[in-house]
Amino acid sequence: MIRKTEKDQPVPLGHSPLTAPSLLCALILALAMLGPATQVRAQTTNLAFGAIQQDTSLPVEVTADSLSVSQQDGTAIFTGNVIIIQGEMRLAAPRVLVVYAEASEGQQARIARLEATGGVTLVSGPDAAEAESADYNVDDGFVVMRGNVLLTQGASALTSDLMRVNLEDGTAQMDGRVKTILRGAD
Repeated sequence: MIRKTEKDQPVPLGHSPLTAPSLLCALILALAMLGPATQVRAQTTNLAFGAIQQDTSLPVEVTADSLSVSQQDGTAIFTGNVIIIQGEMRLAAPRVLVVYAEASEGQQARIARLEATGGVTLVSGPDAAEAESADYNVDDGFVVMRGNVLLTQGASALTSDLMRVNLEDGTAQMDGRVKTILRGAD
């Protein structure tokens, strides 16, 4: 049932109309709940990601259903239920291309980059992100997630077109039509 307020605005029965001061208070409360590491802007949002700083020099463990290696271009393609673990970070995708850096004389080739596609999930501590694809540059410690990015942190969720995660300092930056729902106290 709908009742009319003094300004003839329809309001569901049992609810109070939102006034400018109550809406402002709810917005301030919601922003305060996001914490000091979050800066809310129209197109870019900076925030914390992961519970700890990631040591990008740790070994990378890869598990998959199949592997195809190309000696010509120094790549390997893992397909089927690919799971990548490095320290506290977990990355899962249907397909991951591993690009190796050129090996120095007497040294084994090392992983330079991982390109995950087909729907990617990245988990670090209590935080998780999903996207259509992700590129992890092991040398600089950055993961760039693209396409329908969804970041969940506890009860909070943010979406964007692109997210850059700096694993070394545990921060992330979201760009391109950033969206979240801010909820007031219940």
